[in-house]
Amino acid sequence: MSHDLRAPLRSIDGFSQLLLDKHAGNLDAEAQEYLRFVREAAQRMGELIDDLLLLSRVGRAELRRDRIDLSSIARVVAEELEKNDPDRQVILCIQDQLLAEADSGLMRVAFENLIGNAWKFTVKVSEPRIEVGANQTGEDTVFFVRDNGAGFDMQHAENLFRPFQRLHSESDFPGTGIGLSTCRKLIELCGGRIWFESTLEQGTAFFFTLPRQKTS
Repeated sequence: MSHDLRAPLRSIDGFSQLLLDKHAGNLDAEAQEYLRFVREAAQRMGELIDDLLLLSRVGRAELRRDRIDLSSIARVVAEELEKNDPDRQVILCIQDQLLAEADSGLMRVAFENLIGNAWKFTVKVSEPRIEVGANQTGEDTVFFVRDNGAGFDMQHAENLFRPFQRLHSESDFPGTGIGLSTCRKLIELCGGRIWFESTLEQGTAFFFTLPRQKTS
């Protein structure tokens, strides 16, 4: 089905680009702008399809539980964000030795969403800061990804983990609204839970736990 959905999108995007490349002289500025809107909409639909596919695959993923270093995973994700956006200067504080029993592949995707979210929502902050760490709460280790970005009003956050639910406009912070839904499914698949705290214009913190290894 995803292949069938992508095929007409590629045609819409491709022929719109051909019109702009080969017939721009016959189109006024307004018509060219309309074609750019068509291409942007087709490309966004492609992104939505990709994200929905990822969300659907999460529940069918084969789980492997190993002793992993979440610090190393977080650093790899952060380095990729820095490489893809070299003009930004973000303070990244990643605690050492964040060890857990989990699936490394699933946790990589979870951090891509959580740190990527923090990276996106700190874009308008003069001194952006992202922290990855953990606190001990009783017998549980509570991991967190915290930023000092846009934040949001907690009164409107009850559906934040539902697909396509957004608390900011697309023009301010682009995205499909699928990432956090995927992240919750990943954490729950690993046997943990995830929640958040946020204050408008002061930042957001996502917290999650992972089950302790059973001892025989």
